[in-house]
Amino acid sequence: MKKIVCLLIVTCMFQVVAHAQKSPFANGEKLVYTASYKMSGFLTDLAQVSMETSEVKTSSNTLYHFKCRANTFRKYDFFFKIRDVYESYVSTSSLLPALYKRDIQEGSYKKKMKYVYNQKKKVIKSEQTKRRRDGTDWVVNENFSFSNGAMDVISTLYNVRNLPIENAAAGDSKVFKIIFDKEEIPITVKYVGKSTIDAGSLGQKECYKLKIITNGDFLKSATLWMTADANKVPVKAEFTIPIGSGMLQLTKASGLAN
Repeated sequence: MKKIVCLLIVTCMFQVVAHAQKSPFANGEKLVYTASYKMSGFLTDLAQVSMETSEVKTSSNTLYHFKCRANTFRKYDFFFKIRDVYESYVSTSSLLPALYKRDIQEGSYKKKMKYVYNQKKKVIKSEQTKRRRDGTDWVVNENFSFSNGAMDVISTLYNVRNLPIENAAAGDSKVFKIIFDKEEIPITVKYVGKSTIDAGSLGQKECYKLKIITNGDFLKSATLWMTADANKVPVKAEFTIPIGSGMLQLTKASGLAN
């Protein structure tokens, strides 16, 4: 009997560990969204947002490469042209970032930023490219410290996907610290419950509903839906910013891990 009990305990422990190690994303995943903004009281499809996951091998490690692109549809480029690229390279084991890049072109505004993380010393080496009025660029280098667990916005999103939400109760929450323009902004991710919604190419899916609460100047509030399965795909997001509100809706998903 003792052997049977021990075997059952070991089996259960193995299943828990195996489940914990099962990543909701993998090399080759690609998610495509339509971004809509409320104009004159109606949601208008303005841009496409894509998120891709790949693996990069360095001399000492293997990293996930998360790449996010945001492009306005060409018919709206005359109104406000956006060509943004965000990239984050994170440890495949800890999901902590090693490198972050941000290259944004919004109208006439352009900005490039690169963060190199030193996770042991909790110091970021930043490199920012600025543009003069005459069209020439110059680079500003600066080092600054960051607190334990603080991450860029892209690696934060994938860490939210990796949360054990399947074990959460309504009302449970977790605080993340997002590093944006060399400042740390705390956000609270609160689990609301489950609901079934339109998940684009995935059809009708039962989803985890999450509220994003922040005191930041840019984002006032947001709600995120992720599939209630092993992939935890973000399929829809509604957000409110100081100048209006909008929505992201999944249109295509490929290369899913599970």
